Amino acid sequence: MNLLESLTHFTLPDAVGVVLLLLAWVCSSWWIENPRLRNLSVTVLMQRYRQDWMHEYVTRSPRIFDATILSSLRQGTTFFASACMLTLGGGLALIGNPDRLTGVASDLALSEAPAVVWEVKILLVLLFVAHAFLKFVWAHRLFGYCAVLMAAVPNDPKHPRAYPRAARAGHLNAYAAKSYNRALRSIYFALGALGWLAGGWALIISACITMTVIWRREFASRSRAALLEGADAAEVAPGPGQDRPAPGN
Repeated sequence: MNLLESLTHFTLPDAVGVVLLLLAWVCSSWWIENPRLRNLSVTVLMQRYRQDWMHEYVTRSPRIFDATILSSLRQGTTFFASACMLTLGGGLALIGNPDRLTGVASDLALSEAPAVVWEVKILLVLLFVAHAFLKFVWAHRLFGYCAVLMAAVPNDPKHPRAYPRAARAGHLNAYAAKSYNRALRSIYFALGALGWLAGGWALIISACITMTVIWRREFASRSRAALLEGADAAEVAPGPGQDRPAPGN
C-alpha cells in the first residue's frame, strides 16, 4: 500500500483532531508562560518563588535543606525521563508488531483498517513522549547546573559575589522548571492523542478535555489559590529580568 492509499483511510475528523491537538499543545505553552499580569499562571507564579528561594539560600546555614530540595527535583525529572524511555520502547515494539496492533486498535474503534493507519496514530503519541523525554533530560541537566552554581555561592552573605550568583542560580532553576513543565504538558497531550485510536471524533474530544485540564490546573486550581492567598501584587508579580526565561530553554 502506497502513501496515497493510506491517506484515504483518514477522514476529515481525523485531520481536524490532529490539527486541534497540535494547536492546543503549542498555544497552551505560550498562554501559560506569557499570561496577562492580572491572571498569572501557576508556572509564572512559581518563578518568583524560585528566585526568592535562592535569595533566602544565601543567608541560610546550614544549606542542607536547599540541597535536599534540589535533589528531590532532580529525582522527579529522572523518574519521568525513565518512564518516557520505557514508553518509547513499548510503543516502538507495538509498531513493530502490526498484527497485534491491528487487532487491539480494531476492537477499540470497531472498524477495520490497515496496520499503517494504527502505526501513524501510535507514532503521534510517541512524538509527544519523545519531546517530553528530551525536555525532562534537559531539565535534569539544568538542575545539575543550578546545583553547581549554588555550591559556588560564598558562605559569607556580605561577599560581593554571593547574591549575584544566587540570582543566576535562581534563573537556572526557573529554566529547568520551564523545561520540566513543558515535558509534563507533552505527557498530557500524549494521553490525549491516545483518543485517536477510537476515531477522529474521539481525538477532538480528548484534545478539548486535555486543554481544559491544563487550563484548570494553571489558572483555576486550588494550588493557584493557595499561592495567591494573602499575597500582595509586589510579591507575586514577576520582577524585572526574572519573569521570562529565555525562549527555547
